[in-house]
Amino acid sequence: MSIELVYQQLKGQIASENIRLKEPMSQHTSFRVGGPADVMVLPETDRQIITTVEICRKNSCPYFIMGNGTNLLVRDGGYRGVIVKTAANMKDCRIEGENVSGQSGILLSTLSKLVMEESLEGFEFASGIPGTLGGAVAMNAGAYGGEIKDSLEWARVINPDGDIMTYTRDKLELGYRTSIIQRNDLIVLDCGLKLRKGNRDAIEKKINEYTSMRKAKQPLALPSAGSTFKRPEGYYAGKLIEDAGLRGFRIGHAQVSEMHCGFIVNVGNATANDIIALINHVKKEVKEKFNVELQPEVKVIGQL
Repeated sequence: MSIELVYQQLKGQIASENIRLKEPMSQHTSFRVGGPADVMVLPETDRQIITTVEICRKNSCPYFIMGNGTNLLVRDGGYRGVIVKTAANMKDCRIEGENVSGQSGILLSTLSKLVMEESLEGFEFASGIPGTLGGAVAMNAGAYGGEIKDSLEWARVINPDGDIMTYTRDKLELGYRTSIIQRNDLIVLDCGLKLRKGNRDAIEKKINEYTSMRKAKQPLALPSAGSTFKRPEGYYAGKLIEDAGLRGFRIGHAQVSEMHCGFIVNVGNATANDIIALINHVKKEVKEKFNVELQPEVKVIGQL
């Protein structure tokens, strides 16, 4: 693989301001850590995503599709290949009655405000979830009893062969923090939601209540990737971690949050190695004490 050749081919197809070399991933992840990506592409259209993927595949160049980096940890050595960030430019939204369609890069917080202004209810749970619509669909994000699958109608994706396909909700196999998108390496382009008319003031009140609950219980002032671990069946990850005596436990500048043990936070100048070491330590302690295997929600990519 010649990254220079890949870069030159990308420059022939995508505006130069939307291609970056040696881009520090610490500027693109909510953990605020991560070494440089060889190349970052900030696509503006579906065709630019497809073209980027085709060029990478033709040159046997690794690539990774990211949203806003809120569920991503890039190792300190960075990423050898191309990272495609959809959240930079692909964030259009269209609302027609109770039907909402949005590009994969639109932030959930932005979309929740837009639908609130149209007095549409059923999306309030997503108002405080960090990340993009595409990422939320891929992992069936949820909070406060709601999930993306409750309102999702369809998703348009690119499959590994480069074909654009539309999947209806029942074909997406949406489960707890999983979907066919993750399992089959599909790339979300855009998707459609079906919401319902409601009372704008009531919708705003519910969003404000959820916001207050998050501020009271979650360490929002520190860099993190949200909940670090999936919820084990029959348990709560944060409770297990607390009961294992790990509240406030640190490795370097990575810490189990003192506010909510389900979060690992960057309290200063943590490295990705610090965070990964802490994740592994937490998993080991919980396994030894309670025989429960914690599974990280955070996606880890890159070189040591």
